Amino acid sequence: MSPIDLSSHRFDALIFDCDGTLAQTAPVHYAAFSAATAAFGPPMPEAWYYARLGISRRELLEEFQAEFGVTLDLEAVAEHSTRLYRGNVGAVREVAIVAAVARRYAGRVPMAVASGGQRPLVEATLAAIGLRSLFDPVVTVEEVAEGKPAPALFLEAARRMGVAPAGCLVFEDSDEGLEAARRGGMAAIDVRPLIAAA
Repeated sequence: MSPIDLSSHRFDALIFDCDGTLAQTAPVHYAAFSAATAAFGPPMPEAWYYARLGISRRELLEEFQAEFGVTLDLEAVAEHSTRLYRGNVGAVREVAIVAAVARRYAGRVPMAVASGGQRPLVEATLAAIGLRSLFDPVVTVEEVAEGKPAPALFLEAARRMGVAPAGCLVFEDSDEGLEAARRGGMAAIDVRPLIAAA
């Protein structure tokens, strides 16, 4: 695995997305969503879920309901999927090539996590992969008015670190997240091709 080379980037702080960037959460999230929807209606198709990585839990369930013509108790399904995910969070693995960057720069520059996920799940995920202590702050979707592709999560992370947005370098694995960084005036690295090549 070749390390990610940041020598061509100028930055004062690093901001990381969580799901799919620092942590390989998609298989565990999918299992939780599929089991949760199946408890109240049809199971969620795997390909359908993977085509929507990066959107919030609420948006995902609303799209599922609309596309499959079912009426779900969205709060109950969301709570059930959350419980299932937390119960299996030990199966989550780090994205090694990105986690290596976080470990390399810990204590050298301010670092934050800015995630469209919910705080209890993000905190549990970071703890499960042994990275939680590297980041201060962790900003989650409940703390801002709009999720990605709006820049609010990244801008709030920059504000809390006391770093100008232009000084932040973002690591992301979704088109929505990359667009959020762009709108926030931040440079960004799309980790997807780097992960694929690792």
